[in-house]
Amino acid sequence: MTMNTEASGTGASTTRHAWTGTELGELLMVACDAGVTGLYFPSHRRMPDASGFGPRVDAASDPLLARTRAQLAEYFAGSRREFDVPLAPAGDEFSERVWLILREIPYGETTTYGAIAARLGEPRLAQRVGQAVGRNPVSIIVPCHRVVGADGSLTGYAGGLERKRRLLEIEEPPEAAASRLF
Repeated sequence: MTMNTEASGTGASTTRHAWTGTELGELLMVACDAGVTGLYFPSHRRMPDASGFGPRVDAASDPLLARTRAQLAEYFAGSRREFDVPLAPAGDEFSERVWLILREIPYGETTTYGAIAARLGEPRLAQRVGQAVGRNPVSIIVPCHRVVGADGSLTGYAGGLERKRRLLEIEEPPEAAASRLF
């Protein structure tokens, strides 16, 4: 998976958006020429102003959005573990460093805010890491759902805790799922 962190130097970028259905409900896909800039559920916390999404387009006629939709469908069907669409999320330097680490969390595994802070060499900044995780604009593809509390509890998710729980269940190894009591 590639992540473009700089705007294209070829002039104005064309931002556009499309909706796609998932088992977790509708998902808004936003992209510019450099890559996917956002994936949001309708009730997403910290939803950016819609005026920045550009015009609505038909996802099937937009190669990047069609590819994103196809990869999301494969993920929800259990046949995709990694995404390879180009990404272009916008954030401050600290947030972008956190989002890069999120992309390295393996499918089916979780980590904590404190572990990410330690990996950044800033072990006292777990709360700031949490803020950056909460502002991740490309949910699912940049897997912020794989970050849990220090005690293993589910913590906030901009798309809602039930969606976070379901995303973790999709990625749960079969042996772990079989050992659950409910």
